Amino acid sequence: MKRITILIADDHAIMRQGLRRSLEIEADLEIVGEAQNGRQAVETARKLHPDVVLMDVAMPILNGLEATRQVIKALPTTKVLILSGHGDPTYVANAIESGAAGFLLKQSSADEVCGAIREVRNGKTFFSPSISKRLDHLHPQSFNCSRMNKKANELTSREREVLQLVAEGNANKQTAAELGICTKTVEKHREHLMRKLDIHNTAGLTRYAICAGVSEGGVQFAIG
Repeated sequence: MKRITILIADDHAIMRQGLRRSLEIEADLEIVGEAQNGRQAVETARKLHPDVVLMDVAMPILNGLEATRQVIKALPTTKVLILSGHGDPTYVANAIESGAAGFLLKQSSADEVCGAIREVRNGKTFFSPSISKRLDHLHPQSFNCSRMNKKANELTSREREVLQLVAEGNANKQTAAELGICTKTVEKHREHLMRKLDIHNTAGLTRYAICAGVSEGGVQFAIG
């Protein structure tokens, strides 16, 4: 029997350890790697080609939603299953938009997580029961931040990365070092962000990031 290979991405070691212990006892599941932030998740997924990535959303450096987009773009056959402590419709809609095959609340039982992994590996979708009941109501008009969310798709992957780092309080020089680009390039990305979003200062970018589910501002992401 070919086992389902899994990458666990979560910035909390205790969460990764708990998931590993729960999943390793299943004969058909195999943990092939772990990641503690979104960028590491993308790099590790590209290296290991797992069948399924269990992706936290509230991670530093690169959030789980953007990491999901990048993983799916690089590895179309890999399925991403989002893990979050929040089931707000806006968060779920953002996860679906990113290409995730499912959305699980962190309160889910081990059996539910294992079942979800098997379902998405087989090409199906899986949502925690409490979320499934609300899926039919996930209309953009109902979101508190609908006008901001409509502009999110206009951003490039790099612009979303810069947006997160700006919202986390990083200066241009720090952002440049983190992304491996020059400071002038970061400045250009910030200019593009402000123009596309019609926002004209850093505080406004941070508010947008928080509302769009990109950041809590200064610490980590709002989802998870």
